[in-house]
Amino acid sequence: MLSGLMNFLRACLWPRSDRYVHSNSDTNGRQDGLLWYKDHGQHVNGEFSMAVVQANNLLEDQSQLESGSLSTHESGPFGTFVGVYDGHGGPETARFINDHLFQHLKRFTSEQQSMSVDVIRKAYQATEEGFLSLVTKQWPMNPQIAAVGSCCLVGVICGGILYIANLGDSRAVLGRVVKATGEVLSIQLSAEHNACIESVRQELHSMHPDDSQIVVLKHNVWRVKGLIQVSRSIGDVYLKKAEFNREPLYAKFRLREPFRKPILSADPSISVHQLQPHDQFVIFASDGLWEHLSNQEAVDIVQGHPRTGSARRLVKAALQEAAKKREMRYSDLKKIDRGVRRHFHDDITVIVVFLDTNLVSRASSVKCSNISVRGGGVSLPPNTLAPCTTPTEAGST
Repeated sequence: MLSGLMNFLRACLWPRSDRYVHSNSDTNGRQDGLLWYKDHGQHVNGEFSMAVVQANNLLEDQSQLESGSLSTHESGPFGTFVGVYDGHGGPETARFINDHLFQHLKRFTSEQQSMSVDVIRKAYQATEEGFLSLVTKQWPMNPQIAAVGSCCLVGVICGGILYIANLGDSRAVLGRVVKATGEVLSIQLSAEHNACIESVRQELHSMHPDDSQIVVLKHNVWRVKGLIQVSRSIGDVYLKKAEFNREPLYAKFRLREPFRKPILSADPSISVHQLQPHDQFVIFASDGLWEHLSNQEAVDIVQGHPRTGSARRLVKAALQEAAKKREMRYSDLKKIDRGVRRHFHDDITVIVVFLDTNLVSRASSVKCSNISVRGGGVSLPPNTLAPCTTPTEAGST
């Protein structure tokens, strides 16, 4: 009881970057300055590694790996769930997804007694609706929460099938061996929703034919309504429901013209892949990684080294690129504190999931123990109080 109280007080009183202190065992991962990593773990279908490096004052990336039962029933199905949630405008939406999306998925899997595209779509929808009701409740005290949102990338491995669902610009990339040559090719599995992509701009124009300002080129970057780069997300309620696009929301988020239909969407792009024996691994990462590494560069780094520590190796390669772009040494970049660090790179989350052919192909009904890991090593029981925030931190943008 006393240790629980001490942990609660610590969580509220300690600076955020130091809040989760890890021992040298890799059970929950380890902390090295702003970098958290778990170099090796086992999931139902193989091995995995995770790494997160913080750049913002408050970490806006959240992530999780859940392996074992994908349903609330003990009878299954069983498999592995991976989630990368890249928040913007604040950490609240990404944290909310981390607490709720997988629980919704398990509920809908139980109802349908199997994994499917429909189950994943419903889990996204329920998470979006849950966050909307939170915004509605908090609006009178904390209106800025209407401008907080998150990208949402999910992978589900179940019964030899890999489902990839995405909102925003995080990315899942498969490493596949070419039998004849032995080289490993990168195959992007996720569709991205960023206004810098021409097809996304065309989609927005076709959905809003009367709005010539639906995408605006601002400081050489395409943005939806001149405000945000992603066209799909969880949250960002201020661009989905007109009643939240008004005072007392900060003026920079308010549109001159009221809108009649949602500008952003929470409907994920979902693809289904039958896994093959030559599919080696999948890299799930927020756009902070892809800003500095190409798909093939990332796959080559994973393939060219031992499995242990793959995610940390990718983060380090991205940070070395970020340092090089600023003509500085990696060792000097590492000394820069959170907040200021955001001028050099974004929060970066990477989860590398290795696929063991024998484990992937076995039936999804094979029972196994549950594994649950969160990026940053945060393990809060579901439905507990959110981590304490000071009034200035809540809803900061």
